[in-house]
Amino acid sequence: MFLLSDHTPEKKSTFFGGAAILAAGIAIVKLIGALYKIPLGNILGDEGFGHFNNAYVIFNLLLMISTAGLPVALSKTISEANALGRRNQVHRVFRVALITFFVLGATTSVVMYAFAGPLAKWQGDGLAFQAVRALAPSCFFVCVLSTFRGYAQGHGNMVPTSVSQVVEAVGKLLIGLGLAWVMVQRGARSEDSAAGAIFGVTAGAGIALLYLIFDYIRHRTREAEDLRDRPESHRVILCRLLAIAIPITLCSAVTPITSWLDTAQVQNILRDVMHAQPAQWYKDNGITDPVVAMYGSYQKAMTIYNLPSSFMVALTASVIPAISACRARRNQRGAGHIAESALRVGALLACPAGIGLIALAGPIMKLLYPTTNHAVADPSMAILGAASIFVCIMLLCNAILQANGFVNLPIAVMVVGCAAKLLVNNFMVKIIGAVGAPVGTLTCYTIIAVAELVIIKRVIPAAPQYFRVFGKPLVASALMGVCAWAFHGLLVGHLGNGLATLGAICVAIVVYGILVLALRAISKEDLALMPKGDRIAKILRL
Repeated sequence: MFLLSDHTPEKKSTFFGGAAILAAGIAIVKLIGALYKIPLGNILGDEGFGHFNNAYVIFNLLLMISTAGLPVALSKTISEANALGRRNQVHRVFRVALITFFVLGATTSVVMYAFAGPLAKWQGDGLAFQAVRALAPSCFFVCVLSTFRGYAQGHGNMVPTSVSQVVEAVGKLLIGLGLAWVMVQRGARSEDSAAGAIFGVTAGAGIALLYLIFDYIRHRTREAEDLRDRPESHRVILCRLLAIAIPITLCSAVTPITSWLDTAQVQNILRDVMHAQPAQWYKDNGITDPVVAMYGSYQKAMTIYNLPSSFMVALTASVIPAISACRARRNQRGAGHIAESALRVGALLACPAGIGLIALAGPIMKLLYPTTNHAVADPSMAILGAASIFVCIMLLCNAILQANGFVNLPIAVMVVGCAAKLLVNNFMVKIIGAVGAPVGTLTCYTIIAVAELVIIKRVIPAAPQYFRVFGKPLVASALMGVCAWAFHGLLVGHLGNGLATLGAICVAIVVYGILVLALRAISKEDLALMPKGDRIAKILRL
């Protein structure tokens, strides 16, 4: 089991292998999510995409409250019992968790379905209630499947979680896009098409749940153990699960609550500033709701903005155990070197992605979403490109602080940053419209990332040297951005936006790769943190 000492090579490699499997699954899911949302935005149009995202924000909030902490608590409790050979305890923990998740999922689904109208209206988009109802059953499915994921992870088996995530994402992609396309072709209204598209999420979750149930039954039938240990009572187990889950849930709820408040705030301010009518009025008169359409354009930029942070998944999955292992051996210097390497590799990935989005914001949005409102989408993309750099830094800083035992500090900083976002939104959306929302996002994550970098410098022994971390990646990325912008400008008149943008991206990749190697911005030790890093280092001759 992975719970054994870090000094055991086989077990250590097993742990990193599990983390790599989980990280690979999440990265694939992120990629499929982009493949889902980019064509979906074009199929639904700005207004339909606005309805879709309004429902999804509500779903994320309720789902986070229901599932954020319990899967972690379940996997931890099962792994402890399993390490002691207490199989009866393992099975009872699973049953208690399954009943708890069943009740939570059913309750959340009923609440989401019954209060779909008021929840949608509160966000400034009353017509999104159909999409909210189409998503309601997925709360139940995801709650129950989280039990099976936690059970598998408690046994150190990350494969069922990763496979189920991919299955869920593929189901969402195929069914959601298919329903959206069919309904739009049949002339359905935007809110109906959005409901059809979002039903793909529910269907994908249902299919993933069936896979996990089958996987659980298959493995349980193979067990032939002497079950003689005496398990704890159901009440004791439930209290133990909740004691672990509630703090995690409270911490994890900061971001979805902020997103929910942000969505409602932005759309209600826009409706007031634009003197727009309620959403129902536009439906009755057969007119596109300008507020929801504007919000949909902004959300299309958000879809691209979320991609760079997926690069951090594998890195953060490796950083926490690596730093924890050094700390267990009281090797503070080694922990500091790992933190510095992680930040440098993160910067090498985040800076070019963010600066590339800034340099080619308009061309990228015109390539991916040719019919959207570019007066909103293009400047939003440029601002969010800068924000994506700070998001990536924040994710790495969170992992570093958590690995060093500072669990609550990142949460406190996130609360401050999210409060700043809502405050900035309140002013900027009134002044410059929907483009004010990404300004709030940039403010939020700049505050969080800078504050956490300062905290790391002050509380962690052998803290990273930030000039070594960010200097070369920023120089290489800035030069790359200038080259990409210039190349696109030179060729767009001759090749058109599509070919010029793709060409500029290719040029940017080549230029950045040459600059990284010329500046020696990465070392063999940095690459060792990444999956197959040693092989990459040999290819690059580091």
